[in-house]
Amino acid sequence: MHVVVFGAAAVWMTILLAMLVAFAIRTRSTTVRILAIDALALVLVALLVFSSAANQQPYYLDAALAISLFSFIGTVVAARRLGNERIL
Repeated sequence: MHVVVFGAAAVWMTILLAMLVAFAIRTRSTTVRILAIDALALVLVALLVFSSAANQQPYYLDAALAISLFSFIGTVVAARRLGNERIL
């Protein structure tokens, strides 16, 4: 049963990934694009965690942690730059 759930979740996350890529490309607002890219990183991290659980490989978790860290830092920097505040 858990194989079916993992498969369905992986398919769902892949569809969400494709939709977020299309949304990030097509949007005109910079603020919405920042949020779409942040959500894209979140879905990518979820896919890596699912892959790690399915294959029992801890290396995917390291990549997921690095992506989430860079995504957080990138979102904060982009939001501050958009708000014309000092970054450091």
